[in-house]
Amino acid sequence: MNKTKGDIQTKKDIVFLVDNFYDTIKDDDLIADIFNKHMDLSFEDHLPVMYSFWQSVLLGTSSYKGNVMLAHIKLNKKVPLKESHFNRWVELWNSAIDNSFEGEIAEEAKKRAHVMKELMLFKIKQSDEKGFIQ
Repeated sequence: MNKTKGDIQTKKDIVFLVDNFYDTIKDDDLIADIFNKHMDLSFEDHLPVMYSFWQSVLLGTSSYKGNVMLAHIKLNKKVPLKESHFNRWVELWNSAIDNSFEGEIAEEAKKRAHVMKELMLFKIKQSDEKGFIQ
């Protein structure tokens, strides 16, 4: 019997997705060090923030209260974030989605990650310029 994957619909789905995604990041050759050595938060502190962020983005809960762009600009000052890092992040995110979900919201999650990658790369580059305003 072939069971089809469901779409992302609940907080439980978001938690499952984010946990699986970060499990792959922790050991990734390209981006693990960024998360393991250079972030100001431990994974235990970071994960609930990511649950809220993705719930807000995908389920419209308005539970996220941070500034994702500023966090990445600050992180870039510690360790230069390159396009290859963001490409790998998107690749792992999409894989985590594809492994467990399919549907409209799952596809939206992949689109949003791609858009965030592009916006972050742009803003990080701009943050290095004189007179940058966040």
